[in-house]
Amino acid sequence: MGNECWLQVQTAMRNIVGENAYTNWIVPLSLGGIDKGVATVIAPTSFIGDYVARSYGDNLKAEFAKIGESVERLNFVTKITTGAAKPTAKPAPQPKPQRTESDLPLPGAALDPRLTFDNFVVGKPNELAHAAARRVAEGRDVSFNPLFLHGGVGLGKTHLMHAIAHELKKRDPNARVLYLSAEQFMYRFVQALRFKDTIAFKEMFRSVDLLMVDDVQFIAGKTTTQEEFFHTFNALIEQNKQVIISGDRSPIDMEGLEERIKSRLQWGLVVDLHPTDYELRLGILQSKQEIQARQNPDVVVAPGVLEFMAHRISSNVRVLEGALTRLYAFGSLVGREITLEMAQESLSDILRATDRKVTIDEIIRKVTDHYGLNLTDMLSARRTRSIARPRQLAMYLSKQLTSKSLPEIGRRFGKRDHTTVIHAVKKIEELKAVDSQISKDIEHLRRILEG
Repeated sequence: MGNECWLQVQTAMRNIVGENAYTNWIVPLSLGGIDKGVATVIAPTSFIGDYVARSYGDNLKAEFAKIGESVERLNFVTKITTGAAKPTAKPAPQPKPQRTESDLPLPGAALDPRLTFDNFVVGKPNELAHAAARRVAEGRDVSFNPLFLHGGVGLGKTHLMHAIAHELKKRDPNARVLYLSAEQFMYRFVQALRFKDTIAFKEMFRSVDLLMVDDVQFIAGKTTTQEEFFHTFNALIEQNKQVIISGDRSPIDMEGLEERIKSRLQWGLVVDLHPTDYELRLGILQSKQEIQARQNPDVVVAPGVLEFMAHRISSNVRVLEGALTRLYAFGSLVGREITLEMAQESLSDILRATDRKVTIDEIIRKVTDHYGLNLTDMLSARRTRSIARPRQLAMYLSKQLTSKSLPEIGRRFGKRDHTTVIHAVKKIEELKAVDSQISKDIEHLRRILEG
């Protein structure tokens, strides 16, 4: 079977597995030959060969059959065991040098072309994370390594990581950038252990210029995986290669993560992406509406709809974007203007889910638990800072998360006057701007109360 036929199989596989998987897993392969129904496929490492055999073996056999080759079994071998292998492309005039591990494709996740800096809406809750990501993407030496991004679901961690990768590759097409989830890292490592190919695994992951691992909380409690993860990013940092990690909370608050990993992660820059505020949510909706309007020019959105959505849907950005996509789909299908009434009707399930009623009693209970106080202290007249500050924070959250009036809130906190509540809200707003711990406490409590 000639090289042209093998190229037909590879081309067909591109349409089946997608561009990223094709580049990572199919391109490195070459065909040694077919004998008595057995196709010998040459892979640069046994790790790649084992993965392709498990993931795409049936697809390859089917594509062989389509071009008239009866292949009942695939035999994956490495260049080490077969000697020099024939290239899959047309022969070049000069022989190519032996491929090294640093030339191997990176087994990462596909990058979403939509997740760029141009499509990232910046506001006060995410401006520091955006600035740090921009600095890393410029490709210059930075004073913080690793960069750790943390926050709740749908706040932009993954978007920023994809944006960094896109920007860095645009500036330097030869840069070896690897993005994958912690779960994928764990899977690759387990497979390498199973097939006794840890050396290739180590060399592959430690040959990158930028390593990005998303949702690191998934390896919490996985001792062996954490061991390899620690040594991998340690080796990269010692080589002055950039590492970016994301998680759902700060390293110090992550249960099940080894202390040495927590400590190492905190050597760099730890950035919190705060929950979106109304202005940022509205900005995101306006940005996404521009895209939707280009795709659906006949759909009209009435004034006030985006403002309504920004007020009512505060859970996370993904839900917000999904709600706008639903409205445009509905408006396009029925051929009607998207009015406030239509939005209320078609988004009723989302609105119900985000309308979970938070009570003042629940807020008081959660705040007292968080700060290790008791209910008597919270409602007492005592003004020591260790009690007064949590009380002010509870009043602030009561104003933010409930529809109760200021006098009602004051009465619930030991029959205080509404001016006391106004002072508390103003004080916490001031502290948020200068005290990162207050901001973290507010976000943590808000997540618990709205979860």
